[in-house]
Amino acid sequence: MSKIISKEKKLCMCCMKEHEVKIVRIMDDNIYKGVDIKYPANYYYCEDADEYYNDENQLSENDLSMKNEYRKKVGLLTSGEIISIREKYNISQTDLCILLGWGGKTITRYEGHQVQDMAHDSILRKIRDDAEWFLTLLDKSKDVISEDYYYKYRDNAALVLEKERESYLKKAIISNYAAYFYKPYYSGNRKLSFETVVDVINYTVNDNKENVFMNKMLKLLWYIDTLSFKKRGHAITGLVYQARPNGILPVSYEYLIDLDGINYEEVEIGEGIGYKLISSGLTEYNNLTEDDKKIIDIIKSTFNNISNELLLKKIKDEMAYQNTNIGDIVSFIQSENLSVS
Repeated sequence: MSKIISKEKKLCMCCMKEHEVKIVRIMDDNIYKGVDIKYPANYYYCEDADEYYNDENQLSENDLSMKNEYRKKVGLLTSGEIISIREKYNISQTDLCILLGWGGKTITRYEGHQVQDMAHDSILRKIRDDAEWFLTLLDKSKDVISEDYYYKYRDNAALVLEKERESYLKKAIISNYAAYFYKPYYSGNRKLSFETVVDVINYTVNDNKENVFMNKMLKLLWYIDTLSFKKRGHAITGLVYQARPNGILPVSYEYLIDLDGINYEEVEIGEGIGYKLISSGLTEYNNLTEDDKKIIDIIKSTFNNISNELLLKKIKDEMAYQNTNIGDIVSFIQSENLSVS
């Protein structure tokens, strides 16, 4: 079955008459490297002769279409996906070959009609997915790439790395939460929302006259979610909490400080480092309802001006902490025993 793409009046190379010729797309089939391939192909169609025919450009395009379908079928990157790797780093074909230690025309061929082997495909996927590795290869090739282009590629890759850092971070957290997604008494009847976590932290910190450090904020998050569950049957953030020697803390708590939207500064405290949260200046919190804010306000007023040390003592006195073994997940069923109401 064919689909009409366009029409144009021209000399038909099939009947050698000038008339309106249709350009149509059909699903063609072929065998490539022993694999049956079905792929979209464009043809001219002459109604007078009821025949399809190609010109040179269409033959080339259809060949590439067929090879890309083959690539998809056997799990290789398509030519377009290889092009997008270069575009991601804004690097030339020649310079990408230098980085990878390949012949100067290898990328040019892979972006066209030559199908890459599995080994080269794996390398291309790695450099696509790992901007740090790209930077490592770039530094090793510094002496054979022009200085101007070296710095251009380095700056581009640094921007890519910064954009993807958040994605890596969230994947790391989600991997640790996978076991709890369908356990409502561990997740508080809420799906984990990073945006909501950020809003809760900023709402707690903004307009707060005291300095709020991250180690205190982590404990406040448990109080906020648990009070919400106690009052409404669901938490706010979807965080899962674990009993630890230093209180009740979110699973993967160490990653939360680096979520996009959380501002902090490092402060020397004795021989260690503290992370003082900084007001974001936000006045709107799109991921919080008015009832969410009321819950947070209760916790803010209850624990305002209480030091982290006193808060730790308070949390260790909670029945939820005392009834949970160190290292175990704290069930939201324990919210009925929460000291805050």
